[in-house]
Amino acid sequence: MGMTKGKIAVLDDDQEMRGLLQRYLSENQYGVRTFGEAASLYKHLTREVADLIILDLMMPGEDGLSVCRRLRAGGDMTPIIMLTARGDPVDRVIGLEMGADDYLGKPFLPRELLARIDAVLRRRSGTSTALTGDGQVRFGRFCLDLARMSLTRDGVNIDLSTREFVLLKTLIDHAGRPLTRARIIDLALGRDAEVTDRAIDVQVARLRKVIEDDPANPVWIKTVWGHGYVFASDTGVQNP
Repeated sequence: MGMTKGKIAVLDDDQEMRGLLQRYLSENQYGVRTFGEAASLYKHLTREVADLIILDLMMPGEDGLSVCRRLRAGGDMTPIIMLTARGDPVDRVIGLEMGADDYLGKPFLPRELLARIDAVLRRRSGTSTALTGDGQVRFGRFCLDLARMSLTRDGVNIDLSTREFVLLKTLIDHAGRPLTRARIIDLALGRDAEVTDRAIDVQVARLRKVIEDDPANPVWIKTVWGHGYVFASDTGVQNP
């Protein structure tokens, strides 16, 4: 196949759509495998790692939401872009809650999908550049492990949702730089994410309960009044 920009697995029950995506993404230097039902995708993923998965939300049998939920529950953090023919924003929120990285409504322009794929992969790789060989960031008694998408305190694992993990990682990636809520949403979830400023506040509050000794007087995630939030850069974040 020669050099490719990445391997993409496509799950869509529409044969015509699979053919279009296969051709278009191949022409744009991606290695593509397409599947008509979930079982084939699962079997493929046991044999070969994908850099990104495109899931059709609405399918007979096991649908895209269920596939996304199952992959995430099993610890597979491969980036996922959801495709849907429905314009219902509730679907978008549910998809993102399940751990999808982005969302695109059908019909869409092929170049728009390409831009989303490039952005998701760039976000994922950009996050690991601040890291090291072992892909870990340490701050205080905590260790954020990007490969495992886990957070530990003194070696003990702390449960975080995918969204909370990505939010924490985004703040750490920009340590010392105040971020508006809109910028946090853009960086962590993508510009078109249906997420409110209030939702970011709620998730920051949850994170503070996890990593702050005194959430009312945070040391790590500080509020910048009238602006947003900043992860403290002067408290020993290490990307050894």
